[in-house]
Amino acid sequence: MQFLLTAQTLILATAEDEGSGADLLLPATPELIAGVISFSIIFLMVWRWVLPTLNETLEKRQEAEKSRLEAAEVAKQEAESLLGDYRSQLAEAKTEAGRIVDEARQTAESVRQEAVGKAQTEADEILARARDEAAAESERAMAGARSEVANLSVDLAEKVVGQSLDRETQLGLVDAYLRDLESDSK
Repeated sequence: MQFLLTAQTLILATAEDEGSGADLLLPATPELIAGVISFSIIFLMVWRWVLPTLNETLEKRQEAEKSRLEAAEVAKQEAESLLGDYRSQLAEAKTEAGRIVDEARQTAESVRQEAVGKAQTEADEILARARDEAAAESERAMAGARSEVANLSVDLAEKVVGQSLDRETQLGLVDAYLRDLESDSK
């Protein structure tokens, strides 16, 4: 509408200035009116038929983009969900691995303690047997020494006295003396 007013103003201005050379730049009034009417018809046709089709196409494109965005949002949520599941599974796996390592350490420690206990028991048994064997060997040695000392003392006494002594009596005396010495030393 404003265009028409501007066009009329220009027409009136050119009518007043017919001799100024503006008529060379502006078309003749009938041409100008025909151009405005043609432009208005084309504008109305575009407004009536082209713009609705163009708007419909743009709305379809907008809907398609909106559906793509919604699909992308759903995919993003699924990816975040999968990432959360993955992280929780990873945390569970780390916890499980830690538990397995702890169990292995405990098992190794118990096996080590069991082996140390068994070795200590065996060492104690070996030590006890060695003590028993040493005591038995000491007893045998003492008995042998007693016997030898008794025999030597009887032989010595016979040589000193020069006559035969009752061997059994002398051995009994020596054994009694040696027992007394052992009990005094303990």
